[in-house]
Amino acid sequence: MSEGIKNKVVLITGGGTGLGAETARHLASKGAIVAVAARRKDKLDEVVKQITEAGGKAAAYTLNVVEKEQFKAVVDAVIADFGKLDVLINNAGVMPIRPMAEVNTDEWDAMIDINLRGVLYGIASVLPVFLAQESGHIINISSVAGIKVFSPGGTVYSGTKFAVRAISEGLRHEVGNKVRVSSIEPGAVDSDLKFSTTGTSQSTVMDFYKLAIPASAVARAIAFVIEQPAEVDINEIVLRPTVQDF
Repeated sequence: MSEGIKNKVVLITGGGTGLGAETARHLASKGAIVAVAARRKDKLDEVVKQITEAGGKAAAYTLNVVEKEQFKAVVDAVIADFGKLDVLINNAGVMPIRPMAEVNTDEWDAMIDINLRGVLYGIASVLPVFLAQESGHIINISSVAGIKVFSPGGTVYSGTKFAVRAISEGLRHEVGNKVRVSSIEPGAVDSDLKFSTTGTSQSTVMDFYKLAIPASAVARAIAFVIEQPAEVDINEIVLRPTVQDF
């Protein structure tokens, strides 16, 4: 794996909006070749247009991260289109905040499927490739809610993000001699994630996100872990607004 970001091929899930889109634009500005993947093709096409008009390289791929065969097909397509894959950023996620006593199992299922299974399917899709080429970088987006339980309301969300951190660390321990693994734990970030909450906690979540930092702050952190030389693995970065207590 070459040092720096230039000419690395980076696949970003949830790449059509918010943090994923901002990361795609930032990495492309540093010379990366960016593959953005998500369910809404129109949003992806807009990100690709922005990047290419700025002189960068990007392509869009329709992906529902809970469909493991589709995830593998997207990875194969990126490699076919660009000749390689260097980095996977598992960014897709949802955060419906609601007290557990309201027992909304549909929301629980969605968080488990997207936040957890989606990450595992991404790992499953790229790991054989990375191990075979003896290089690669898996970056999983966790949360400060994966460090401290966000409750009341975010208990299940925290469960999925704690799991992402645990999987990231275990994977690093297993394959770290060939594949770099990083977990990013942001606090409140200005993105579409806050709109996942539609129930009784909606106003609380929207108030909390008034202190959010821009997505560009996280994009810079992601760029930092990617641009390290091959012998350096930044395993974990926690960043949050300076005024955020949680």
